[in-house]
Amino acid sequence: MTSTGQYLREALDGPWKEVREQCREYLPADIFASDPTLDTKAARARALEQMHALVETGYAESGFRQENGGTGDVGAAVAGFEMLAYADLSLTVKAGVQWGLFGGAVENLGTKRHHDKYIRPLINLDLLGCFAMTESGHGSDVQQLETTATYDPGTQEFVINSPTPSSRKDYIGGAAEHATIAAVFAQLITEGESHGVHCVVIPIRDENGGDPPGVTTSDCGHKGGLGGVDNGRIMFDNVRIPRENLLNRYAEVEEDGTYRSEIETDSRRFFTTLGTLVRGRISVGGAAAAAARVALSIATRYALKRRQFRPAKDEPENVLLDYLAHQRRLLPLIAKSYALGFAQNDLVRKMHLIQTGQNTDPEAQRALEKRAAGLKVAQTWHATRAIQESREACGGAGYLSENRLVTLKADTDVFTTFEGDNTVLTQLVAKELLTSYADEVRDYDATDWIRFAATMAGDVVRERSGVRQMIQTLFDRGDESVEEGDLSKRAVQLQLFADREDYLVRTAVQRLRNGAKNGDAFKAFNNAQDHILKAGASHIDRLILEEFIDAIELIQDEEARKIAETLCDLYVFTELEADRDWFIMHRFMSVERAKAVRRGVNELCEALRPHALTLVEGLGVPESMLRASMLNDANVYERE
Repeated sequence: MTSTGQYLREALDGPWKEVREQCREYLPADIFASDPTLDTKAARARALEQMHALVETGYAESGFRQENGGTGDVGAAVAGFEMLAYADLSLTVKAGVQWGLFGGAVENLGTKRHHDKYIRPLINLDLLGCFAMTESGHGSDVQQLETTATYDPGTQEFVINSPTPSSRKDYIGGAAEHATIAAVFAQLITEGESHGVHCVVIPIRDENGGDPPGVTTSDCGHKGGLGGVDNGRIMFDNVRIPRENLLNRYAEVEEDGTYRSEIETDSRRFFTTLGTLVRGRISVGGAAAAAARVALSIATRYALKRRQFRPAKDEPENVLLDYLAHQRRLLPLIAKSYALGFAQNDLVRKMHLIQTGQNTDPEAQRALEKRAAGLKVAQTWHATRAIQESREACGGAGYLSENRLVTLKADTDVFTTFEGDNTVLTQLVAKELLTSYADEVRDYDATDWIRFAATMAGDVVRERSGVRQMIQTLFDRGDESVEEGDLSKRAVQLQLFADREDYLVRTAVQRLRNGAKNGDAFKAFNNAQDHILKAGASHIDRLILEEFIDAIELIQDEEARKIAETLCDLYVFTELEADRDWFIMHRFMSVERAKAVRRGVNELCEALRPHALTLVEGLGVPESMLRASMLNDANVYERE
């Protein structure tokens, strides 16, 4: 690896680079390699075997607090999870279910009695669990789950029921075969009153591996990817569990059925509960981005070897990456991978501070949830596009399973859906953006939200974030003036992103205000939904750019920093080009300026072409983990 590539890798590795390096040492082992030729039964068995191999490395312990047998380094847990995506995404997801979702629910929603009973066994895989939240009828709308947990004071038990076909727990990783216990989310009912969604622990297999009385499990069957993950379904028919099986950190049911909680409303309790589980969403986004880095590393290395078409009769064929079209296919996606990697590092750092008690500000938790949702959207959609583009860029060889790209595509496709559908999450970001100016609106329904929007005005993005100060600092640092409008200036770039966001937020509010005049809140919201989604997406883009700018400041090596600056320019110009119609229509950009953006993308690709290998080295995927046969196959050759 070049020294510049090493500096870029260290920058992208972020605060937990030691953890990433440790993973690079043991993950290349054959046991962790994916094998797309396995049938479902063999793939599931292999994934479980890989899990046991991970236990031997100490991987699982970082995600749990010291008093529960872990190391308490939640940032390291997420960094390690991202690294698993370099090896096998079935393993990644299965590890996430066991130690992240199931283990996270027990630790974050339970109390000492649950910690003592479950955590050490689940770390060691003596206890295999699953996370039963999603239902056939309700995925994204978790508050409306139909499964019930009704307390019976006569026996001091909860009675768990699936009252309708749509209340079936669905797509649950581990439920088809391996899990013996489930963290189940259900509507808690006691003394005839529902108190909203709570989590209870329920055995779903007996000592012989069969269904216990009242529990019916089934297999989701063959999927489009993630063959090693045993997704299943669960139904409950009057299943009785002890009162102590309620994970009671935020609410308790006394022996006589009395319900008590320090959190006043069902809605706030629900959001508090989900807030503690935000690590899952952060991990999913990070793993998707890691998979994209694998694909881009393979495709770029291939493009540096594969030759096609002679420029003249007696000259050698050109390598693929010498063509501008090929550079445009891959280099902007590499630039975005760096942008997303830097943004992920900052997100994980913020999460670590909150979940280790170093930041106790309630607003920080709320901001974390919004940012986690937005970045997960950006990362998973980026993975979908980058992996597909990488596959196409490698021609027929890219379609062979032995070269990993089709497997990466299949395995990551569902990442846009689980831990929150991307469209729903973008809407969540926009809603938080619109309503973050008054805490009481967090629990508003559509009618309340419309009413709030009618009172909202002003330069919201500038007033409610640090972007104004950041832009001014950049102008001051470069002795630039706003009027110059030089797109090569970082302050001008950030201002364009912020101007778009601000305009979209203010005009979205105006559309909601106008639509509310007819008294139909849903229609007003629905008619503006496209606008609201674009406002959310623009907010995400602006945050990513800010983190890229901040990260560049931390790179000490001059050559590496210069390359990172060029990558940032390419990220910006590519995003502007993709949305140039909007910028022109709303007069934020002239036609001539839009043409300059297009030319700028070409020029930046040309400038980065000599550094292509350095760029993929910086992405941090070791050659030993690429495992793509085409990189050394007969279809590539190099000439002196």
